[in-house]
Amino acid sequence: MSQHLTVEELDTKLPWICQSPRDTGRLEMIVARPAEGERVVQEVAELSLEGLVGDNWLARGSRRTADGTAHPEMQITLMNARAIEAIAQERERWPLAGDQLFVDLDLSMDNLPPGRQIAIGTAVLEITAMLHSGCNKFSGRFGQEALRWVNSREGRALRLRGVYARVVQPGVIRPGDLVVMKRS
Repeated sequence: MSQHLTVEELDTKLPWICQSPRDTGRLEMIVARPAEGERVVQEVAELSLEGLVGDNWLARGSRRTADGTAHPEMQITLMNARAIEAIAQERERWPLAGDQLFVDLDLSMDNLPPGRQIAIGTAVLEITAMLHSGCNKFSGRFGQEALRWVNSREGRALRLRGVYARVVQPGVIRPGDLVVMKRS
C-alpha cells in the first residue's frame, strides 16, 4: 500500500494538474458503485437520466434531501485524473476515491461554472452547484493531508476533490472518449 503524501508533496503536483486541458479532455476511467464499498471499473457504460447504470446512487439516497431520496444535483461525480493520480499514486487505487468518472480536464470553478455542459461519448452532463468536498472515507483511504489539500482555498477553486454533474442527455461512454465542453 502506498504511503499517504503530505500537503507539501501534493503541492509539487499542482503545476502538472493545472496543465489539464481546458476545452477538450479525455475520459480516463469509469467506476460504478453497485453497493456500499464495492467498485467496478467499466470499459463501457451507459448514462441514463437516472445516472450511471449499475451504480447505486439512486437507491442509496442522500442525507442532503429532506426525504432521504437521491439528490438530483449529485447524480454523477467527476474527478480530475491528474489530481487522483497525485493523491492515489497508483491507478489501481483510483476507484477508492468513490467518484464515477475520472477525466483529464480542468474542473476548476473558472473553467466549469455551474450550468456548463460537457459531452462525453454520446452523453451530455451539466455541472451542478453542489460542493464536492470529500469525507472521512476519502481521508481514511488517502490520508488527512490529502483531504486538507483538496479542501484548501486553492484546492476548492481547482475542484481537486471533484465536481458533481447531472445527466441531461443519456448516452454511452467509454474510457478514451473525448470530454468536450459545450459552449452556450
